[in-house]
Amino acid sequence: MPKLLARVRMAIRARHYSPKTSRAYAQWVRRFVRYHGLRHPDELGVEEVNAFLTHLAVDRTVSASTQNQAASALIFLYREVLGRPIPRPARYVRAKQPRSLPVVLTRSEIGSLLTRLDGDVRTIALLLYGSGLRLNEALQLRIKDLDFERREIVVRRPKSRRHRVTVLAGAAVPPLRARVEKTRVMWERDRQDGGGWVELPDAFARKAPQAGRDWPWQWVFPATRRYTHPHTGRKHRHHLHPTVIQRALPRAGRDAGLPKRVTCHALRHSFATHALEAGHDIRTIQELLGHKSLETTMIYTHVLNRGGLGVRSPADELPPEPPPPSQR
Repeated sequence: MPKLLARVRMAIRARHYSPKTSRAYAQWVRRFVRYHGLRHPDELGVEEVNAFLTHLAVDRTVSASTQNQAASALIFLYREVLGRPIPRPARYVRAKQPRSLPVVLTRSEIGSLLTRLDGDVRTIALLLYGSGLRLNEALQLRIKDLDFERREIVVRRPKSRRHRVTVLAGAAVPPLRARVEKTRVMWERDRQDGGGWVELPDAFARKAPQAGRDWPWQWVFPATRRYTHPHTGRKHRHHLHPTVIQRALPRAGRDAGLPKRVTCHALRHSFATHALEAGHDIRTIQELLGHKSLETTMIYTHVLNRGGLGVRSPADELPPEPPPPSQR
């Protein structure tokens, strides 16, 4: 199985999938092989894939999105790695897809949350809410992606793999400028010490070998520790790890006494909902969020601050009740 997983990872890298996808697909291939008694996938087919997907829904009670990811990983395995495409699995028990609405914080809740954050965590939270970024999009920002004069952020290599431009909130400009200055000091110190390198996307490192040490390509939010690249021996610095933010936000929400589940994505949901409440066109919001389908963005029309589906309750039309007899 190690050789098989190595082939899976190589095929994923060749197609420029994200490291997160690489880890997920390799995990599903491993679980598929183990479920069928360590038999090689070449000995298995679509029936065994259907059985595994049914097992996930019935025995493991996974969500529909998790089951869909497993199906995609196995289709990729047979089509791209083993070279024998199988029909898309269809005869399996499908996990139920619950209809859930996104968690949206009010403006006062956002303000209460931000007052309990500081440093890079607060700046990143401002970007999630003020620009509608996903967490990884904020962490993977490079110096060249910020345009303070035009108040814009270029989001490169997002989930949809289509670059986009989104708004840079004025409230985020001062702390972001301060962060960039700190990053420059760190970068100059690293260069003096023989470091200052960062990872470059895809094959750009071969086209511009020295670009990984240039200022425009540096991470806006660099990690506090450096590492030595295993192949080149250069001293690199990665961007801040997602868990730093993922742990800080829920903790700040609890400290603020918020009655909602505070996550990084809740700030992105709040950006979209509040932008719609302010009267911005839904297709503009779709572009800012980077959604492929307008249907994905439409869910925010159901959580606008106008009551259920924007309907005014008839109870609000009742005449005022007369005061109690004791007050007449």
